[in-house]
Amino acid sequence: MGFYLFLLQLFALSLGMGFADEVIKEVNKWAENETNGHIEEILPPDSVDASTRLILANAVYFKGKWEEQFDASVTKDDEFFLLNGSSIKVPFMTSWERQYIRYFEGFKVLRLPYKQGDDKRKFSMYIFLPDAKDGLPSLIEKAGPESGFIEKHLPLWDVEVGDFRIPKFKIEFEFRAGEVLKELGMVLPFSCGDFTEMVYSTITTPTEKLFVSEIFHKAFIDVNEEGTEAAAVSVVGVFQITCLRTETKFDFVADHPFMFVIRED
Repeated sequence: MGFYLFLLQLFALSLGMGFADEVIKEVNKWAENETNGHIEEILPPDSVDASTRLILANAVYFKGKWEEQFDASVTKDDEFFLLNGSSIKVPFMTSWERQYIRYFEGFKVLRLPYKQGDDKRKFSMYIFLPDAKDGLPSLIEKAGPESGFIEKHLPLWDVEVGDFRIPKFKIEFEFRAGEVLKELGMVLPFSCGDFTEMVYSTITTPTEKLFVSEIFHKAFIDVNEEGTEAAAVSVVGVFQITCLRTETKFDFVADHPFMFVIRED
């Protein structure tokens, strides 16, 4: 297959006294299986205790090969500039094939389509590259509050390329999402949200009210000449446009921080 996808797998577990370590192991094993071994631990030690009544887990796994793969023999190391002004050497993939590129004020967008899988859905990676080497924070600030930002900034056709370089990269990232969501104003679920009616009454007593105690999120992505492999797990603990085409060569050199998404087209 061109890709494999596991979406919205629900794991619900009633917890008993003294089984915290076993529960953590079971949830972590589930996460490892659902992400093809890329995320081995989503729940850290001591994340479950006797007050935990329910665990909801969500996993996504994606593996896709590029519609037009990169030639690994021409991949070369070059400078990638960091937000702090320093730089590091990283391998850059390149191609002379036509690419889906579109320029906007302050940034440009690249679409890299994946081969179609057996279920006929189409996916692409979109790279949003700020013009300024330190422009990622401003781009994220612009994209965040704007409804439909991605849909409004999609490349419409393929173009000739000039200087075209994309870094190979592998990222692993994890954080506790609870505090972030609270800072964004989502406070009720973590205090008096009362999710009691979502679960069987045998899990709670008549006087108990369930609320979210923490949300753990972990992600992995590997981008290379062949394609992309990505996985992510989140766990909740409940305590018509007409345009004129001109054949100009477009440069796209992702040698500084950028934003990317994998999207179903």
